[in-house]
Amino acid sequence: MATSTFGVPISSRRSVFVSYHHGGDQRYYDDLTSSMHDRLRLITDKSLERRIDSADSAYVMRRIRDLHLHGSSCTLVLCGAETWRRKWVDWEIHASLTQKMGLVGIWLPNLPLIDGGTSKPARLQDNVDSQFAQWVSWSDIAANPVALTAAIERANSASRLAIRNERARMARNL
Repeated sequence: MATSTFGVPISSRRSVFVSYHHGGDQRYYDDLTSSMHDRLRLITDKSLERRIDSADSAYVMRRIRDLHLHGSSCTLVLCGAETWRRKWVDWEIHASLTQKMGLVGIWLPNLPLIDGGTSKPARLQDNVDSQFAQWVSWSDIAANPVALTAAIERANSASRLAIRNERARMARNL
């Protein structure tokens, strides 16, 4: 089996789950799919925007894990202008962290700077701050696709002790 530049064993094509605001950032997901097709197996074909029909949050979280994250080693979060407001993105990040999956946030060009920082989903920000999650820009991965695969490998090799998942899950979109 091949190893990454970080000495981590990798398969020839890593499976990753992509979380994003479908209504606002679909074109970035489409671009990512076409540009990274040969390097990654991207999983999102079962959009959570189509609600899981249950008021039982434990059931909903189990469905996210079983139907959406199963088989993935890492979650990519495409962070656009409205991503931080999306309940399902927060729940997907929560479920990914519960499963101790790697986590990579991707700063999209439509993500505004506010007071010198960005509006990431709060749970993602917690994990960037703890140095568990990786944070990369769209322009960096567009210029060099290896930057994304390297970020995924760093995320998958990060200490699981740095995971921060204590926040209450969002109850609704903001």
